[in-house]
Amino acid sequence: MYPAEMVKPMREDLTAIGFQELYTEQDVTEAMSKEGTTLVVVNSVCGCAAANARPGARMSLQNAKTPDHLVTVFAGVDREAVDAARAQMVPFPPSSPSMALFKNGELVHMLERHHIEGRPADMIAENLKGAFNEHC
Repeated sequence: MYPAEMVKPMREDLTAIGFQELYTEQDVTEAMSKEGTTLVVVNSVCGCAAANARPGARMSLQNAKTPDHLVTVFAGVDREAVDAARAQMVPFPPSSPSMALFKNGELVHMLERHHIEGRPADMIAENLKGAFNEHC
C-alpha cells in the first residue's frame, strides 16, 4: 500500500479533469450499472502511468465524442475497487496502468499496460479517440 500523500497528486491528475474515484466493490458495481459509455482507468504509481497513461487519458478527452462517465481505481491502493474493476475486464489479464471502455456495462475496448508502456501519450490518446468515435 502506498502512502496517501504520495498518490494524492497522481489521483488528482485524473480527478482534476472529471474522473470519479472508486474505492469499493460497491462503487464499481454502481459505476458499471450506469447506462451509456464509461471509461475506466486503472491508475498506477509507475512511470508509464505518469508519462503516458494519465496524459493520454487527458488528451483523449479533447474529442467531439467522449464517454458519458469517467472513473478511476488506483492499483496498489484501492484493492477492493481494483479487483472489482479488473473482474469486469476479463478475459484480459490484470495490468496497471490500463484503460477500458464499457458501453452499457459491456467491455468494448481495452488498453493493457503493454499498449501503454513505451508509447507516447498522443498515440494512446488517438487510440482512445478512435474507440470514443466508434462507441460513444
